[in-house]
Amino acid sequence: MAHFSGEDEVMLQAMLRQLFQSVKEKITGAPSLECAEEILLHLEETDENFHNYEFVKYLRQHICNTLGSMIEEEMEKWTSDQNQDEESGYDTVVQHVTKRTQESKEYKEMMHSLKNIMMVVVESMINKFEEDEMRSQERQKKIQKEKSNSYCTDNCSDSDSSFNQSYRFCQGKLQLILDQLDPGQPKEVRYEALQTLCSAPPSDVLNCENWTTLCEKLTVSLSDPDPVFSDRILKFYAQTFTLSPLHMTKEIYTSLAKYLKLYFLSRENYIPTLSAGIDISNPNVICLLKKVRLLNEYQKEAPSFWIRHPEKYMEEIVENTLSLLSVKHDQSHLVSQKILDPIYFFALVDTKAVWFKKWMHAYYSRTAVLRLLEKKYKSLITTAVQQCVQYFELCEAMKADEILGHSKHCGNKQKTFYYSGQELQYIYFIHSLCLLGRLLIYTQGRRLFPIKLKNRKDLVSLTDLLVLFTQLIYYSPSCPKMTSAAHLDNYSPASMVTEVLRILCDQKECAIECLYNNTVIEALLQPIHNLMKGAKTAPNCSETALIHIADILARIASVEEGLTLLLYGENMNSSEEKSPTGAHIIAQFSKKLLDEDISIFSGSEMLPVVKGAFISVCRQIYGTCEGLQVLIPYSLHESIAKAWKKTSLLSERIPTPVKGSDSVSSVSQESQNMLMACQSPTFRACVIHIMAWEENLLDDLLNFAATPKGLLFLQRTGAINECVMFMFNRYAKKLQISRHKKFGCGVLVAQVASTAAGAIALQSSGFINALITELWANLECGRDDVRVTHPRSTPVDPIDRSCQKSFLALVNLLPYPAVYELVGNQDLPNKAEYSLREVPTCVIDIIDRLTILNSEAKIRSLFNYEQSHIFGLRLLSVVCCDLDTLLLLEAQYQVSETLLNAQEENILETSESHRDFIIDGLSVERNHVLVRINFIGGPMERILPPRVLEKGDDPYPWPMFSSYPLPNCYLSEVTRNADLKQDSDLGKLLLRFKMSDKQTEWIENCRRQFCKMMKAKPDILSGSALLELLEKFVLHLSDSQSECYFPSVEYTATDANVKNESLSSVQQLGIKMTVRYGKFLNLLKDSAENDLTLVLKHCERFLKQQQAPVKSSLLCLQGTYAGHDWFVSSLFMIMLGDKEKTLRFLQQFSRLLTSAFLWLPRLHVSISNLGKLSTIQDRLIQDSIQVDHVVSSRLKSLCFSPFSFHKTEIRQDSSSLGFIRFILIASLNMEYRSLNGME
Repeated sequence: MAHFSGEDEVMLQAMLRQLFQSVKEKITGAPSLECAEEILLHLEETDENFHNYEFVKYLRQHICNTLGSMIEEEMEKWTSDQNQDEESGYDTVVQHVTKRTQESKEYKEMMHSLKNIMMVVVESMINKFEEDEMRSQERQKKIQKEKSNSYCTDNCSDSDSSFNQSYRFCQGKLQLILDQLDPGQPKEVRYEALQTLCSAPPSDVLNCENWTTLCEKLTVSLSDPDPVFSDRILKFYAQTFTLSPLHMTKEIYTSLAKYLKLYFLSRENYIPTLSAGIDISNPNVICLLKKVRLLNEYQKEAPSFWIRHPEKYMEEIVENTLSLLSVKHDQSHLVSQKILDPIYFFALVDTKAVWFKKWMHAYYSRTAVLRLLEKKYKSLITTAVQQCVQYFELCEAMKADEILGHSKHCGNKQKTFYYSGQELQYIYFIHSLCLLGRLLIYTQGRRLFPIKLKNRKDLVSLTDLLVLFTQLIYYSPSCPKMTSAAHLDNYSPASMVTEVLRILCDQKECAIECLYNNTVIEALLQPIHNLMKGAKTAPNCSETALIHIADILARIASVEEGLTLLLYGENMNSSEEKSPTGAHIIAQFSKKLLDEDISIFSGSEMLPVVKGAFISVCRQIYGTCEGLQVLIPYSLHESIAKAWKKTSLLSERIPTPVKGSDSVSSVSQESQNMLMACQSPTFRACVIHIMAWEENLLDDLLNFAATPKGLLFLQRTGAINECVMFMFNRYAKKLQISRHKKFGCGVLVAQVASTAAGAIALQSSGFINALITELWANLECGRDDVRVTHPRSTPVDPIDRSCQKSFLALVNLLPYPAVYELVGNQDLPNKAEYSLREVPTCVIDIIDRLTILNSEAKIRSLFNYEQSHIFGLRLLSVVCCDLDTLLLLEAQYQVSETLLNAQEENILETSESHRDFIIDGLSVERNHVLVRINFIGGPMERILPPRVLEKGDDPYPWPMFSSYPLPNCYLSEVTRNADLKQDSDLGKLLLRFKMSDKQTEWIENCRRQFCKMMKAKPDILSGSALLELLEKFVLHLSDSQSECYFPSVEYTATDANVKNESLSSVQQLGIKMTVRYGKFLNLLKDSAENDLTLVLKHCERFLKQQQAPVKSSLLCLQGTYAGHDWFVSSLFMIMLGDKEKTLRFLQQFSRLLTSAFLWLPRLHVSISNLGKLSTIQDRLIQDSIQVDHVVSSRLKSLCFSPFSFHKTEIRQDSSSLGFIRFILIASLNMEYRSLNGME
């Protein structure tokens, strides 16, 4: 570079010219000098050819020659100095070498030399540019034959660089352009003036005083017959829309909109008629469509930035648009000779009214649009409704074959250049449909209805419009049945209407106002009515239409309000008998489809899709308790199971070709034919459809598990194992659930695991194994892709975030029925040694490895001992909230003893007489669990120690213990109080038992008076009074044959007969827990344990008289009831430990149907008609009638006080079950309150 010659200068100038020529459009389009500089600074990021420019190559080579050796030396030096640092990477080396290079002497000398050379080159180019500009001015003067004009050129100044080639307009130059745009000027002059205008900065044009005149001149010039000239004006408009501020684009938009309005109103311009159609190869039509397209493109872009400007600009744009779209020609002539309005052309370029969707999206613009529509341009909405009505009337009047062309052309990718009148009407209909659909989403839009139409007496209400939309689904033609997946934009009427209705369904407020009424539901169900009557009554209803209807019904049923409407109709409290509700009709139709009782669709390829669509509607219904109750008479689970078995057999018959097998002679001729058919693409597609249909049916069956009674039906089908396996496969593939499914895999797992059969199915499917393996990987192993240099951070939470999902899944998986099936009668492995690679695979392993750590081998096998053991203790704390689970684990594994021994080992002996517990995370967690599982009750009865340490000198003031009994600080202090004074109303209530009223009246009066007193004076009732009420009420019901479901059983056993019988270890532990709790509440005496034992033995013998042995692989059905009899224990406390009174009450109570739901062992392997329910266990029975088990929840709940009843709403339940339920709760609560005087 020291020898810079003239040839080098010429070469550099050529390189710069190449660079400038390539970026000319980007620089000239920049609105300011600063923007141009920013474009050049970021050219490497935006220009893919940046490194191919000769000037860039020249600079790269020059830097390499000057600094290359120095850079290599610096890199070698840095690498040798930092070879011991593992964290130093490529980025660190680059930063260091770059910094050292920029600070070097060689770099500064190179930059100085380059700057001097480039200054010489640029100055030479500027001088040459000035000379060229002067010559250009002289030529311009000669062409225009003008002397001294007012050109104002801005040559290079100190503030400009060679990149700033723009110049500012002055008044004289703009006036010259105005003169040159005059129609009388030669074509070349007008072209040149327009070209100059397009190349000028829009801001300079706008700031000129003649801008308004120029705008008017351009508007007039839009009518120029020369298409080239018109295109250049549109190019200027487009450039202005892109680069100018809103107030300038607003004026351009307004002028273009006004021009189009005048164009359509003028009778001199060429506007096609409806009968002639539109030939888009016609030059006049092309020019008009370009103007409409430009206006429409700006309509879609304007909402993205007009909120940043004053509201008046936006309102002016909106008003000019609506004014243009509302233009109507004289309709006095025939419809066939009707001149097309502007709305037809806008529908042609924007069929789905995207511009209106964007304008209605933001409140800022939506308010202005709706206000103008209501005050000035409501005719736009009226014509849109009118167009929909006309199209529907056309569909009714004509055959489907004659109007099929209305919908086919939009999906055809090889469309001709001509649109007929019918096609234009259809396009306008689609535009109107999308516009109205978007309008109905918003409250102000719905207030524009009702609408008055011409030639129609009645107003069109919202309901009328929605019924019209619904009828269009099955009256209008649809696309071919098997539509290619490539046709994503389906413009068939049914598809478009369905898309609009989907959007309305997703807006809850809109759906409630528009869709959730009997009229719309009846319109949706009309084709189903017709099909069930026979094929002749539904000639136009296609499979596609039914699929669309099912889609809308499923969305309605997925919302609570919509489901209620389908189940009960609008007048759900009305006693008048009416036609079947929507849910009944849908269930009947779905059952007919599954049983293939509808002949019109026999052999149709779309029949499985139609079946699946309507079953999905039923799935939304039977996924709730109320919905399932309504659909029980139709036995859908049996029909679905039958269809699944049929499909499964069909799929099993399909042979699996074996690769390399050539011995086909050994198979039958039928199998050979099927093997040959496997090579056919059509056959493969059929197989795929069969497998998909089989999976859909399994999914439908699986969703019966959403409710307890549905789970019973699923188990009766015999397909529970296959359904659980299907669920596990979806879980393993991490598949997303549909947006209209109310819950995912976790809820279904929790439901299935609540039964013994479900737990076994989960285990056999591998679900539990996979869940535990995933837990172990997160808890002990960590992720495999974590780099060694970035180890996983130490968890600070008791359960790390990575394990929380697994923790919740395990909790949902382990209710008592599942725990008993998976753990019952099984010992812990308790191995002498555990391999570090040994991964747990079942629930027993988790208890052994994480919860009951009673050996050094178990502790040494854990990488994260504290975190993993705390996880196991937390899991134990949660699952033991079910007292049956607690008793089972205590009986089999002596959980309390293990935890106490661990606490004993955590003691530090500071002296012979003083020992301190070591306070750490594990000891604190064990202390909490020990208090929780040793004493039951609510927050007013016990005090659970916290799991966290406190700040200060004494971080954990709660005493730890390594043996029972508990320290007194964990028990609430209670004192006995005098009996409460009985209220006079209670006496009236008890007197009702002596009256001889009719049975129903007596029950109703008694129930009403009791609920009234519990609401008004709950504190005045004593436990003894409620006990008397309960006894007399049950006695009265047991004397009535209509209330006794079970036969009377003679029982004569005495205490001596049952004294030698034994109870299970779970029952014995339950007795101790009940007596300990009753003594704490001052309800039981010291001798109560023997009496309760005798009561339970009597009950066990009494119930055995009504039981029969059952052959089953389920553990819970082998022998007596698996859990503790909490109902009898609770009743024993209510009776204050009176054995005789308890037994007498139970014998009377056992005859009532209520006993089947409140007394869980009552139905265990019972020979009664309700014996089938016993296989589903307690939770299924109690949830199926939506009533919590009162007493078990009272005792099993470890977090609610006995006074929670006062916070419970007393519902007007007329059943005996509900009344006894409330008395039981009140008795237990009032007895406790009256004895202990606690307010």
